[in-house]
Amino acid sequence: MHDVSRQLTLDQLADLFEGRTRMVEKLAEHDDPLGSAHEVIASLSEQDKLDALNAHPAIGAKKLSARSAAEQGGDNDPVVLTELAYLNQVYEEKFGFRFVVFVNRRPKLEILEVLRARLERTRAEELDTGVEELVAIAEDRWRRS
Repeated sequence: MHDVSRQLTLDQLADLFEGRTRMVEKLAEHDDPLGSAHEVIASLSEQDKLDALNAHPAIGAKKLSARSAAEQGGDNDPVVLTELAYLNQVYEEKFGFRFVVFVNRRPKLEILEVLRARLERTRAEELDTGVEELVAIAEDRWRRS
């Protein structure tokens, strides 16, 4: 397990955040990129935030990195997966970006509840929440690696 505060390379950050986006590039400029995440997020354009969110795989997607697949678990109830796919689509149509949540090894059925609740929020709330969730995911990944 790693301590969260330390310098990470651009490649390490791209792995933690599922892609090399402007957000990742800006984080890599800091000595403590994960600790500086809130400051970096505040400096990002909306498009940079959207790019970071859309680089992350959708919950329940079939093609996932090994890391994402392990985090999302193996509960593959077809009814739950169908509803996840549908609500992910509704979310993306409503907000214009991918739903991102720190799964934290919770079952997909529980994530459905989170997704339903977040569909009731504003776009601005969701944009901020989604980017913060990306950071929580990256911090957890780094600690566990």
